[in-house]
Amino acid sequence: MTQTLSIILPAHNESTWIDGCLGALCGSDPLPEDWEAEIIVVPNGCRDDTAARARNWVDRFAARGWRLRVEELVEGGKLRALNRGDELAGSAAVRVYLDTDVTVSPSLLKEIAAALATDAPRFAGGTPRVSPAQNSITHLYARFWARLPFVTTGAPGFGIFAMSAAGRARWGDWPDIISDDTFARLNFTRDERVRVNASYSWPMVEGFANLVRVRRRQNAGVDEVAGKFPALMENADVGRPGAALILRLALRDPLGFLAYAAVTLAVRSPLYHNRSRWDRGR
Repeated sequence: MTQTLSIILPAHNESTWIDGCLGALCGSDPLPEDWEAEIIVVPNGCRDDTAARARNWVDRFAARGWRLRVEELVEGGKLRALNRGDELAGSAAVRVYLDTDVTVSPSLLKEIAAALATDAPRFAGGTPRVSPAQNSITHLYARFWARLPFVTTGAPGFGIFAMSAAGRARWGDWPDIISDDTFARLNFTRDERVRVNASYSWPMVEGFANLVRVRRRQNAGVDEVAGKFPALMENADVGRPGAALILRLALRDPLGFLAYAAVTLAVRSPLYHNRSRWDRGR
């Protein structure tokens, strides 16, 4: 029996990123035997040519036997787009939720499909790699941040995450929250979360002020999940990195630590207010 892996891409004014994202998907390794893939792009509230660019890839995906669907929504909203993508995915055995600024490595989808080929509830993510930054502060911050346990262990899920059908059945529609990846990940115990070896590239926002704004939004997203769904926090990763680990990392990379510490302190300052709860700093 053929099983379907559905990749859902919510996209809001992503003309800068959509071609790179879809090109990497189209260059993916073949899936395991008896698997098929469909890509569901949901442009929402776009004022650019994201949808047209996505449709340009239909024939290229068809040439390799994969389906690409583009479903436009007039009104913007990532959670609305995720819900529509889920409706279109139907009874898919595995659902992959992908941000359009992410570039998957060739083997990532194949490894995710193999890891989630189960009737049990499972969550999976790849091994993140931060894309090279243009801004010097972002470069230093990302270099230090990428060594923190949240990034180097477990399945953090930022940029891309996936789950089995039984895992997705744990809730209905996506709630109106900031951090969909945090909500999804914490619906699974640490033993139910799997990190595959294949990597993906994820860009960090450029510039000090943007880093601060996005960090604030990320913190607010976690706090929101904790407030609305307190029971999920039992599945959170164990604690923050201790002082001893931070000291070791700081000694190895003092400039990276200074950039990371400066952003962390500025997050608590009233000088950097988010423009909206969805601010990505781009």
